[in-house]
Amino acid sequence: MRIAVLSDIHGNVPALDAVLEDIERHGVEAIVCLGDHVSGPIDPAGAAERVMALDATAIRGNHDRWVVDPSLRHEPWSVDEYARAQLSAHQMGWLASLPATAKLGDAVFMCHGTPSSDEKPWLDNFFDGRNTVLPSEAEVEREAVGLDQPVILCGHTHIARTLRLSDGRLLVNPGSVGMQMVRGSPDAHYAIVERRLGKWQTALISVPYDTEAAARLAKENGFPGWGDAIRFGWVGPESLG
Repeated sequence: MRIAVLSDIHGNVPALDAVLEDIERHGVEAIVCLGDHVSGPIDPAGAAERVMALDATAIRGNHDRWVVDPSLRHEPWSVDEYARAQLSAHQMGWLASLPATAKLGDAVFMCHGTPSSDEKPWLDNFFDGRNTVLPSEAEVEREAVGLDQPVILCGHTHIARTLRLSDGRLLVNPGSVGMQMVRGSPDAHYAIVERRLGKWQTALISVPYDTEAAARLAKENGFPGWGDAIRFGWVGPESLG
């Protein structure tokens, strides 16, 4: 089985279109989307339309919750408000209906941050803005207790990473389709996981797209910090509003 794994699109339709075009080359049997689909200053409605049209298993992220119900965030985030204003009632209903976690058959478990929280990072912790550190092995393993699936997928940090737990389970963060924050690579990122010769393996994929056009749209819509992040892939989370 071959599965395309997308996360953190953040309304970036040019990046999403490039990823979907690349996916066509790989002959995948399923697509999964790990949340934070629309919150971004480029084209939230277009991103929602595309994900809804996919025959994909989708879950919600923290920003999806905040777009649907801004009272859930202790401080309003202007890009969530921008996305909310762009979505149709039908799209808002779809976003509100997404589950926090999901399974794909008996093999794959999906969450946005960790199984218990869509706000908690699993594989990378941020500190001092751009810098990140990998949690201890014990911390990573603790979050996976109780999950029986051989493949566990998460997003949220926007940093692509894959590792093996001590019992052989595969843990994968595909990175972000639409918003590179601390990687220094502006390309769109996603992953393919597949079972070959009885074992699961991962390919972390980066896809170039017209970042200049996307950055201009972000700036025109009033979010220059997002434009810089899209253009350079180096802006930390503190610069995004």
